[in-house]
Amino acid sequence: MALLSIRHLTHTFAGVRAVDEFNLELQPGELVAIIGPNGAGKTTVFNLITGVYRPTQGTILYQDRNLIGLPAHRIVAGGIARTFQNIRLFKELSVLENVNVAQYGQSSYSVVDSLLRLPRFRREEEEHRARGLELLKVFGLADSADMPARQLPYGRQRRLEIARALATKPTLLLLDEPAAGMNPMEAEELMGLILWIHREFKLTILLIEHQMPVVMGTAQRITVLNFGKTIAEGTPEEIRANPAVIEAYLGEETEE
Repeated sequence: MALLSIRHLTHTFAGVRAVDEFNLELQPGELVAIIGPNGAGKTTVFNLITGVYRPTQGTILYQDRNLIGLPAHRIVAGGIARTFQNIRLFKELSVLENVNVAQYGQSSYSVVDSLLRLPRFRREEEEHRARGLELLKVFGLADSADMPARQLPYGRQRRLEIARALATKPTLLLLDEPAAGMNPMEAEELMGLILWIHREFKLTILLIEHQMPVVMGTAQRITVLNFGKTIAEGTPEEIRANPAVIEAYLGEETEE
């Protein structure tokens, strides 16, 4: 059974179809990329999966459960986490606090436990702190745990955002242009990090990315969108040689 099954997904903004009859199946453990020019509808697909938008039509099933109509926090609690094209950290909170915020949805203590700082609250807070520090250690951020997130360099902020997503204990991780704004060396390091996360955390990953070396170096298969429509699907090798993909990115080829 597919982990994520999307059928005939369509979303319209002011009469314009941002996503048009999009279909995708993710099997457990896959690492799949969605690519396409700016405005192709890639992030809209993520927003539909995570409950930011409600589709005009179509179905989204996650572990055979319908996601349409569920609030975003229920979708996260169900095992789907995401990062954003534009980094959305709590800039004034510490690096560790940013990770710990993501764990509060897993807390079982009550408001009374929290206000009175009863044993259950103290125990779970300590568990959150220990796990948060462990995640920061994994991502090379433990030395910055008490630093305000805004003081981190850009590349380390990206790492923190991924660590925060993993703090929700997902089974499906959506990465929205994680290499955006990175130089080639940072992008290469990120590529290794994505592959490591996929392997070590045993996650299914859906990736949106513009930097082709990252896509070609990580994805097992690729879906290509253009003006909301799927124009190609296949392995990295198939996509690299696909004339429709070349045209969408570069325009018609010209003779030398």
